[in-house]
Amino acid sequence: MKLSLGPLQYLWSRQETYDFYDAMASLPIDVIYLGETVCSKRRNLKTGDWLDLAQHLAEQGKQVVLSTLTLIEAESELKTMRRLCGQDDFLVEANDMAAVQLLSERGVPFVTGPFINIYNARSLAFLSRLGLQRWVMPVELSRESLRCILEAPEIKALEQPLETEVFSYGRLPLAFSARCFTARAHKLSKDNCEFVCGDYPQGLQLDSQEQQTVFTLNGIQTQSGDVYNLSPEVADMKKLSIDILRLSPQHDAMTDVIQCFRDAIEGQPTAAVLAAAHCNGYWHSEAGMGEVKPPL
Repeated sequence: MKLSLGPLQYLWSRQETYDFYDAMASLPIDVIYLGETVCSKRRNLKTGDWLDLAQHLAEQGKQVVLSTLTLIEAESELKTMRRLCGQDDFLVEANDMAAVQLLSERGVPFVTGPFINIYNARSLAFLSRLGLQRWVMPVELSRESLRCILEAPEIKALEQPLETEVFSYGRLPLAFSARCFTARAHKLSKDNCEFVCGDYPQGLQLDSQEQQTVFTLNGIQTQSGDVYNLSPEVADMKKLSIDILRLSPQHDAMTDVIQCFRDAIEGQPTAAVLAAAHCNGYWHSEAGMGEVKPPL
């Protein structure tokens, strides 16, 4: 079982981003996803910068995957997507069906991100025939749903091996909108947002009237209020033959998160202490914001 570092979901400064990935290069992460998946206005790193960073990390022994934008709204965004899908040096994670089409037409293998709605074995088998090499399960699916998909006759009959990756740590990416909620919270328009999302390196908390954190606002993206954490489920996830566990980049304590999951994969007790506010309801077929405690 491998560990992956998903694409950066937040707007960090150029230097913070480079410093973060410099640190990740020496940590026990097998796969690193790079690229802007949330908002095309975020240009602290341009496409060429991401490609240069990808080359640097590949030279450090990491498998690098380039991630495409999730919500395509303009020709300029299509141009960037075509450039990523047209290069031959790195595998591409498609987060939009337009990217799936471009990659399948080229006849190159690709990854689908959690935003591609694969909810059954027939869809997964169809995409596999188009060149899908690895899929990231949609975050709202449960353990039981995943088991049913992987054990379906259509999947067992596939000629090419198919890797399964599961989002296992971080605030869940729930929805995208043409509106920018972080800008709206500051009474700014999306066109004149002043990049205010950069003031929230782990998103802007949205609390209910009862002072419960319900969601996290990240520009045009809505995330879960609490951090999704499947580290207690790693032993069971091995039994499902899951290939890769995805950890979403966090501004703080990322080293501890990686070590916690690495220890769990190796069956070792972990000394790392992770953030207290966790959720795991989707995995257990419960409300997503819930936390199902392991039996004592």
